[in-house]
Order: sequence, then C-alpha cells, then structure tokens
Amino acid sequence: MHNKKLFFWALTSALAGFLFGFDTIVISGAEQRIQELWSLDSFMHGLTMSAALWGTVLGALVGGFPTERFGRRKTQLSIGLLYFISALGSGLAPNSSFFMISRFIGGVGVGIATVASPLYISEISPAERRGRLAGLFQFNIVFGILVAFVSNFFLGKYLNPEIAWRWMMGIEALPALIYSMCCMTLPESPRWLITHAGRREEGLAVFRRINPGMSDAQLNELADRVEQSLGDRATAKKFFTARLRMPIMLAFLIAFFNQLSGINAILYFAPRIFEWTGLGEQAALLQSVGIGITNLIFTYVGLWLIDRVGRRTLLYIGSFGYIISLGLCTWAFKAQSFSIVPVCIFGFIAAHAIGQGAVIWVFISEIFPNRNRAAGQSLGSFTHWFFAAALTLVFPKMAESLPPAIIFGFFCFMMVIQLIWVKAMVPETKGVALEEMEEAVSGSNGKSSLQ
Repeated sequence: MHNKKLFFWALTSALAGFLFGFDTIVISGAEQRIQELWSLDSFMHGLTMSAALWGTVLGALVGGFPTERFGRRKTQLSIGLLYFISALGSGLAPNSSFFMISRFIGGVGVGIATVASPLYISEISPAERRGRLAGLFQFNIVFGILVAFVSNFFLGKYLNPEIAWRWMMGIEALPALIYSMCCMTLPESPRWLITHAGRREEGLAVFRRINPGMSDAQLNELADRVEQSLGDRATAKKFFTARLRMPIMLAFLIAFFNQLSGINAILYFAPRIFEWTGLGEQAALLQSVGIGITNLIFTYVGLWLIDRVGRRTLLYIGSFGYIISLGLCTWAFKAQSFSIVPVCIFGFIAAHAIGQGAVIWVFISEIFPNRNRAAGQSLGSFTHWFFAAALTLVFPKMAESLPPAIIFGFFCFMMVIQLIWVKAMVPETKGVALEEMEEAVSGSNGKSSLQ
C-alpha cells in the first residue's frame, strides 16, 4: 500500500467490522446453554438469539442520520461505546430480558457500523483501490467471527459451563474500548466536509493527505467534481426517486440475497448443525473454528481479486459455489450421508467469503451519489439486517419442524434466483470514480450502463 496513513485510517474504521463479526457470532457458543439456563421454548430462544439482529435493524434504519448530520468520524466513535455497554450487560445478565436488552444495544451499534464504516472507507479511497480498502471491513468481520469461534472453544473447554458463557459474551468489552480509542485518530471524510459541512478547505487538506502526489490544481479539480456531484440540492436530497431507482433496487437485492443464502443461520447455529451429523458438543465447537478459518482465508482471496476481476465476477463465482455446496448438503441430509456435510458447509462458507461476503459492503457503499450515499447505505444495511433477524428468529422453529434437507434445499433454490439476478441486473463498478457512479449505474434512462 503506497499511502500508509490511508491504509491505517481504513483499517481503523474497519475494526468496527471486527466487533460486528465478534458480537454477532459469539452467541453461537452460548446459545444452547442460555436456552437451558432460562428454560426457553423455541420462540423465546429464537427471540433471544435474534435480539442483537433486531437491534441492527434499528441501527441500520437510523444510522444514516448521525452519519450525515454529525459526520462519519463522530458516528464511528459512538459505535464503540454501544459495543462496550452491550458486552458488559450480556456477560452480567441476571435474566433473559436483561440479556436481550443488552444484546439489542450491541445490535444497534452493529447496524450503525454497517452504515458508517464502509461509507467512510469508500469516501477516503482512490477508485483503483476502493475495493480492497472498503473490503477491509468484511475482512475484519470474518476475523472477528474467527476470534469469536476460537474464544468460545477455549472458554468452553477450560471454564465451568456455568460461567463460560458469561465470559464468552463479556470479553468483547476489551476490543470495544480499543476501537473507540483508535477512532480518535481518524480524520473526517473529505467528501462529507465538502458536501455536507461546506468546509471545502478542510476537505482539501484531507484529500492532500490521502493523495500526497497530487498537485494543488488536481486537488482543486477533485474538490470541484465532488461539489458538482451534488447537482440541485433540493432534488439531490430526495431519495426514493426515479433517478435512484437502479441503485436502490441493487442495494435492496444484494442485501436480500445475502441473507437468503442462509449464511447467518448457519454461522449462528453452526455447532447445532454439526451435532445433527452426529458430532459431539466439543467436536462441533471445533468444527465451528474451522468455519472461521475458512471464512478468513477465502475473504482474503476475495479482497485480492475484487479490484482485479471486479465485483460482478465474484458474485458469479459465489453463486455457483453456493448452489453446489447447498445442493450437496441437501442431498447429504436426504440420503443421511452425514460424513460430507462438514466439507459442504466449509465449501458454502468459502463461496460466501469470496462472493457476497467480499462484495456486499463495497458495492452498496459505492453505487449511490455523494448526497444520497448515507441513505443508500442505510437502506442496504436495513434490508440485510431485517432478513438476518427474521431468519434467525424463525430458524429454531424451522430446525424443530422441518428436516434439514428441506432447509438447505430452500437456501439452494434462493441462490439459483441470485445467479439469474447477477446475470440480468448487476453492473460492474470496478475502477469507477464515486462522482461518476450515478451516471454509470443508472444511465440517462434509469438503466445500468455497466455490464
């Protein structure tokens, strides 16, 4: 990376993704113990498990407001505080209601993070490196997932089960504190300074730090393009318009298909799914660590490829991988050939990591104009988390009522639909400057001009 400061800022912002991954997955190691401790039926268990996800729905829905009103930097600072409160409350919870409220607070932080962090990184990144830098958010998500799985395994192995789950939930307070302190070193987004705060000179100063090789004339030309991208302010502020029809549809559908792959259900309930195949509890937790390692390795591969082969190509690769792995899982459970299920699950995770996982947050953060980017990011994040929460809420009931073959078969069918969508609608955004994205994605007639 040529600009070390730029990389450090992107990495610091992306640490919100680490907390996101850790927070959402750490409960997988404690979910069965929590159900037993508070004698939860399948509905209450699903509600407890999905409490953080309903928080993310709210956080994603409102996250665009502080990101626009107070700036990307201040919003990210507040996220760490929400994570910290949630971690302590979850670890010390005396009952299920207190636990759900604490998890909900952390979920609000996650939802806001999925708006503010990818958006911030996208806005400070040069077009030719935007995919890799914005993709650091996803890389940190899967790193957080891996650390959560490893933490759960060792805490579950060496601590008394009565207290192990509390340590699993509470240990997140430490990285939350570190993240908040690191955010104090971030500069504000230059595009926010110019387009929302009207502070052109401060925006130019940040652009100069990001692009030290640019002359003053080039920097002023860049700032001019940012200002010109606003167009008519009254029109630009409107979101649900024909002008933004294509990016709105793309943001909604990429988030919808992301969750209808079953990714969150499989990550949340990984130990339980492995126990369906006959593995014991400790072996199931260890297999979950394997999921985290697979996720991390193939996310790195996806980030290496994203600015080389493009977003659309990775979605193709991921779609085919989903269909093959989920199809084989469906057959394996139907035929009771359980030995191949762990391999199929690892293949599914690899397909997700290299495809949807690597692309989603980058893609949503770059397809909207400057004035509408926070609202667009909020829409995509809200859609993602709404379906994640809904699926996690109903999954325990699905697992109780339906055979695994039906569950995996449904996810496989949805990924066939995703493949058709990628072919028919998804544009390639690789290397396109943010100020040129509206015309490139929507075109003059409302249709994508990038294929």
